Amino acid sequence: MKRVDSEKSSLQWFLRGAAGIISIPAFILMGAFVGFCSFSYETGVPMVQVAFMTGMMWALPGQLILIGAMIAGASLPAAAIAVGLSSMRLMPMVTVLIPEIRSKSTPTWKLLFLSHFIAVTTWVYTMQNVRDIPENGRLPFFAGFGITMTCANVVLVAVLYGVIDRLPEMVAGALFFLTPIYFITSIWASARTPEVYFAMVAGLILGPIFHHLTPGYSILVAGIAGGIVAFALERTIRKFRGADES
Repeated sequence: MKRVDSEKSSLQWFLRGAAGIISIPAFILMGAFVGFCSFSYETGVPMVQVAFMTGMMWALPGQLILIGAMIAGASLPAAAIAVGLSSMRLMPMVTVLIPEIRSKSTPTWKLLFLSHFIAVTTWVYTMQNVRDIPENGRLPFFAGFGITMTCANVVLVAVLYGVIDRLPEMVAGALFFLTPIYFITSIWASARTPEVYFAMVAGLILGPIFHHLTPGYSILVAGIAGGIVAFALERTIRKFRGADES
């Protein structure tokens, strides 16, 4: 079976990745984009802009921050900084995923291009499947899933924008809320080291606290504090394990 898989062409692996559009993670993300489409419609953002930011930004939290900045009347530099800071969370995903999908012969321009499609859903889905894919098929597999997901959501928001006002508010809100639930459960399931669990638990505890203490910077402060706590716990546990082994 592994021999047969290793002989598949890049196109076959691309199509296998594209087939991931028929999966629970893909359905949940598309459901969240339905909620995002409803939010964009209510705030008066034109359909062309909504579709464009879906394809170009490809990160739902960043899109929400951008629309929030537009509603608040923030300047272009301020909005750009806010979106850039929110997207910094994707950097660790890039540094983890790229070594998994690249090969010695992979050109740099392909990695730079495909890094645009790295988001939580594509990262988790690829990391869950990449170990069962031969080296030559990993990059096309990710490309198939990432590009297909992006294009599907661009088409989705463009098609639904004109009829989204007929969707009950409760349904739209529930669809949008699926995204954080999926992110939390999927990242927890795909975690491979203890510090990931520590960071998630610390973030879940500290998030509501800092929301009341520093409303405008709650996510940033909770993320930094949670990361420091997770790092300290992981180092402490490793130190005690080393002492016990010695």
